[in-house]
Amino acid sequence: MAISSTDISNRIVEAVLAQKLAPGSRLGEQELALLFDCSRTIVREALTRLAARGIVTVSARRGWYLIEPSQDEAREAFEARRVIETGLIRQSASGVRKEALKRLKQHLQQEKAALRQDDIGKRSYLLGDFHVCLADCLGNSLLADTLRDYTARTTLIAMRYQSTHDAEQSCEDHVRIVEALERGDIAEAEALMAEHIGTVQAALSVSTAPDPLARLREALAPVRAAGANPDAASTSAQLLRTTPPKAAARKRGAAGGPDSSDDSSTYLGKLL
Repeated sequence: MAISSTDISNRIVEAVLAQKLAPGSRLGEQELALLFDCSRTIVREALTRLAARGIVTVSARRGWYLIEPSQDEAREAFEARRVIETGLIRQSASGVRKEALKRLKQHLQQEKAALRQDDIGKRSYLLGDFHVCLADCLGNSLLADTLRDYTARTTLIAMRYQSTHDAEQSCEDHVRIVEALERGDIAEAEALMAEHIGTVQAALSVSTAPDPLARLREALAPVRAAGANPDAASTSAQLLRTTPPKAAARKRGAAGGPDSSDDSSTYLGKLL
């Protein structure tokens, strides 16, 4: 059976939820066409849909790549999720069907199993998918689709801003929400959901902008033998720049030095 553009877009979203694709990851049309054994036209259709859903973006220079949310976009995404998810719970005042509660409990069992197995990808996917499953169980498939996209975005946000939120705590929060729904305590379930989303948001390190070269800088740090005492000149030659290119250019201009634009490619070339 031939793969469709919907299948490809779903696989990409699943990979994001499992934290297998990082913010800014390039999604080459040719590479995806080879992986899925399909035409580039189908791949382009999938990526265009994801762009419309706010998960990928495209530029003439870089091609298609996953979004790298700003701090304002991160705040807006969590605010949107808070409004949608608490509103969904509030609308379920008539009660949650037994079949829906059974499905939610099964989902919680899968979360706990993934935590015991220390399967990071599956764990991340299930913790995010809980919110989609909850919306579906509460009878709103349209908002379930919307939440899938918002959950993918907040997963990218958590990766970009190095979230410190504990996975076990997330699972425990989900358990408490389902227990409140089972008791028919809608107000408590709504409050727990708002608290849960707020806790996840508070765990983000958004006080400073993320360093796009952090991993590369760490990998290329000087390796010295034990007891070595390099002279100042060699030490200076080995140090990697920690000031962003534009900031460094401003400092040089203020000091009366050459005022070069120093774009990112030149910066990386110097670093290597």
